[in-house]
Amino acid sequence: MTSTGNMRPGTKGSLNPDCAHSHALLDFAQYMNPQQVRVLKAAGLDIVEGDRSGAWVWDVDGRKFLDCFTSAGSFNIGRRHPRIVAAMHEAVEHLDHGNFLLCSQYKAALAHKLADLAPGGLCCTTFGTGGGEVIDFAIKLARGVTGRSKIISTLNGYHGHTGFALSAAGRDVYKAPFGPLMSEFARVPYGDLDAARAEIDPGTAAVLIEPIQGEGGVVVPPDGYLAGLRQACDESGALLIIDEIQTGFGRTGRWFACEHWGVVPDIMTVAKSLGGSLVAISAAIYTDQLREFLIPNPFIHLSTFGGSDLACAIALETLSVIEDEDLVKRSMHLGERLRGGLEVLADSRPEVFAEVRGLGLMVGIEYRDDSMGPRMSYHLGRHGVLAIYTGNAPSVMRLMPPLVIGEAEIDFLLEALYNAVEDLLNGVGDDEPVRKRPRRRPARQAQIAGGTT
Repeated sequence: MTSTGNMRPGTKGSLNPDCAHSHALLDFAQYMNPQQVRVLKAAGLDIVEGDRSGAWVWDVDGRKFLDCFTSAGSFNIGRRHPRIVAAMHEAVEHLDHGNFLLCSQYKAALAHKLADLAPGGLCCTTFGTGGGEVIDFAIKLARGVTGRSKIISTLNGYHGHTGFALSAAGRDVYKAPFGPLMSEFARVPYGDLDAARAEIDPGTAAVLIEPIQGEGGVVVPPDGYLAGLRQACDESGALLIIDEIQTGFGRTGRWFACEHWGVVPDIMTVAKSLGGSLVAISAAIYTDQLREFLIPNPFIHLSTFGGSDLACAIALETLSVIEDEDLVKRSMHLGERLRGGLEVLADSRPEVFAEVRGLGLMVGIEYRDDSMGPRMSYHLGRHGVLAIYTGNAPSVMRLMPPLVIGEAEIDFLLEALYNAVEDLLNGVGDDEPVRKRPRRRPARQAQIAGGTT
């Protein structure tokens, strides 16, 4: 399953590794986003991915990393799983995206499978390409069904960067430059049931919630919180939308994280790992009662590439891999091993660690201050681990390794963390990144106004 040897998988047609890394960063900065390059360099994360296999990724210059970020949980079954690669080769022999307006046996088969796996009465699916797209659809559906407009989300929540999804975002920095956004969106503190109940009113269409906040710092809700939201929505006639885009498909030790608390939403969104690391696909899964709204409006929401035939074929194989390799149970077992080791380390270094939390292989390490997130990313990289602090909570390191990770690799991660902490405390590494964010380059208009060109 996972690659633990020192041999780097071979690739053909790549640039000379001596120049590929710098060439890629220069092109990325010039033609895409120079500030992204600066920020990543400052945290020692200027990695340019080359080969990938299982739980491991190689930089184009040959450095090997245990992938504990997995693109925010997109690679539950690992990178380029052999069965997924084989399924892709088979699919492209006779499939393409397909005509989005026609019925598709692959869409139908995947929707059937998702209905079998989803909790409660969630049995109908609309497909998209990314998480933000299906969050948008979920909000549209909630408004259409209820005839109401208000959407309640949480502070530090994260649901994507598209229209409705961005309006529900829990951090103003993502939204401020683009206002005014969609109206009738409210935010409440995560985990505060009383605050949510106070905000829900007769105009509320839906409450949108992550069962565990990912970008917000791997925040696990208090017992009774999700069940209380379910009850409050039922009492008010609002819908409950649960965003399982990061937490779904075994990540937390259940197929879906909401199952830990026995709560079934009206709409559940999934994405990321459904594509098996090779395709982009997302889905909103909802009850047949909500589907009634779509019957007189069958073309009210369309996505040209959402649920393409190729993507659905790969997603079906991805779900089979999770089942056949018992990755849901594996996630719970190895998550306990990882958290146990982290708690021992945290107890030994209270000046560094504030808390270890999470479920399954979705684990958050909270450091004592925000600067430690970027600095620990840097030091972990020096010891062969790719791990990234969360955007909405920089003091929290999010560890989301592939569910195919082995016990030896868990131990490798724990050893790397131990060594990284020692390096942090001892000031090892003369090239340690600056401990503050890189200064933003002056805007072009400001330069012109100041008489420069």
